[in-house]
Amino acid sequence: MTARLAVHHVTEYTYEASVEWAHHAACLAPRDTPWQTVSGWRLSIDPLPDGWGIEGLELDAAELARHLRRDPWGNRHLSFGHARVHEKLVVDSRFVALLRDRPDPDPGRGPAWEAVAAGLRYRAGRALQEADEFALASPYAAPDGTLAAFARRAFLPGRTLAAGGLALMHQIHETLHYLPQSTTVATRAADALAQRSGVCQDFAHIFIAACRGLGLAARYVSGYLLTRPPEGAPKLVGADASHAWVELWCPEQGWLALDPTNDVAAGLDHVTLAWGRDYADVAPLRGVLRGGGVATLRVGVTVEPV
Repeated sequence: MTARLAVHHVTEYTYEASVEWAHHAACLAPRDTPWQTVSGWRLSIDPLPDGWGIEGLELDAAELARHLRRDPWGNRHLSFGHARVHEKLVVDSRFVALLRDRPDPDPGRGPAWEAVAAGLRYRAGRALQEADEFALASPYAAPDGTLAAFARRAFLPGRTLAAGGLALMHQIHETLHYLPQSTTVATRAADALAQRSGVCQDFAHIFIAACRGLGLAARYVSGYLLTRPPEGAPKLVGADASHAWVELWCPEQGWLALDPTNDVAAGLDHVTLAWGRDYADVAPLRGVLRGGGVATLRVGVTVEPV
């Protein structure tokens, strides 16, 4: 099965006072994957960044490529700045993604999770694996004793890694209450678990940190959800905004894409933007500026079938 989805993501900052100088970094360039092909990416920024083309023109992918850099995980980041006074910043991203169905995680296939953790453990002379760094602590997804104990409720002794990952996804979905504005972008996994509430970012961070507490590798995926699901299907939590889920490393099945916010394996509703160790690696937009005062943020996301 396939799906062709059009994505439109608008971020708008309205500043209380004039901004005199600003520099921003954006992670909004969608990536191609074995299950996703991206076409027609366009980005417009108002006001136009310093040194960028002609005022009022929307830059296409070829023009944008001159300003993009790749991080260690293959994501493309964009840096831009303004040395002019402005009171508003609007960043508008559009593209089309062709999605192909990926196999669902098979809980009966693969080794026990203990064997996978042992394979990820450092040994002198062992060759570096792609998954190794995703088993290490990161700023928002650092494991601790409480998170490891939480993970062990799902990863029972001898259970396959895929079965444990699915069980942990169900457990997080049942334990946490999805509550917008109950956390911030700086909330860490341990704090979100302690308060038993959060948003998709927190659900993902708890999953990742819990797995790392057992020596397993998991990574954070940023992206989007289909805004209007097919007739009769429920609307997923997190649509109409950017979304986050996780991928758990399984040697036999590759990266298992799991969405603990909605308690489903990621599929044709999920458009991948980028992945990293946690939110800090793939924040859609961040920056530093002089002036501005209090900023009002508005984010709008629409994902619809073409």
